[in-house]
Amino acid sequence: MTDKAYFSQQLFDFFRDLRRNNDKPWFEANKQRYIADVRDPCIRFITDFGEHLRGISEYLLANPSTVGGSLFRIYRDVRFSRDKRPYKTAAGIQFNHVLGKKVHSPGFYLHLGPGEVFAGAGIWRPDSKAVRAVRQAIVDRPDAWRRMLAAVTESAELQFGGESLKRAPRDFDPDHPLIEDLKRKDYLLFRNFSEQQACAPDFMEVFAETCRDASPMVAFLAKALDLNY
Repeated sequence: MTDKAYFSQQLFDFFRDLRRNNDKPWFEANKQRYIADVRDPCIRFITDFGEHLRGISEYLLANPSTVGGSLFRIYRDVRFSRDKRPYKTAAGIQFNHVLGKKVHSPGFYLHLGPGEVFAGAGIWRPDSKAVRAVRQAIVDRPDAWRRMLAAVTESAELQFGGESLKRAPRDFDPDHPLIEDLKRKDYLLFRNFSEQQACAPDFMEVFAETCRDASPMVAFLAKALDLNY
């Protein structure tokens, strides 16, 4: 266990202030706060988590680059959104497959925002080809899917999240015994934390343990998508 806390209350204070002042003049005036309290701590966390990640899978990537790395950019893409606020009000860190495509590949995720700290594992909103492959893998290997569910649900901290279809997906049996899993749009596991937990010296170990607990889910998804794990 390390005696070094990666994140501090200043990270959450910055985002609370940004929520009240989400405009370019305020952000530019407080950019050094963002760098010191958010960006740099996240980069240190990503760098050090790489060792833990290699123990889980050599095919998942911890990229500490400040541009195009594991840390999501703070700037929102507002081109096609009615919400024109320019900045995200939480930090997002992704540890995805080296051959995957950004957030549409299986991996791990850490979200750090005021009152909303959580770890995620799996795949969010896969495209039609990928989600069909996952559903077909569940149909083809139902026992493996059930074993995976049993393994990940041993941790009471992990819960399924994301959205589901209201009806059975096209070309899949609506009476299939695993129909509720086949109806999922997202294949995600979550674990919630408090801000205090995120700021504790042992948070790196806690997050790593969460990823290890959720690893069978990511492994199943990777195999379904013909990715090594």
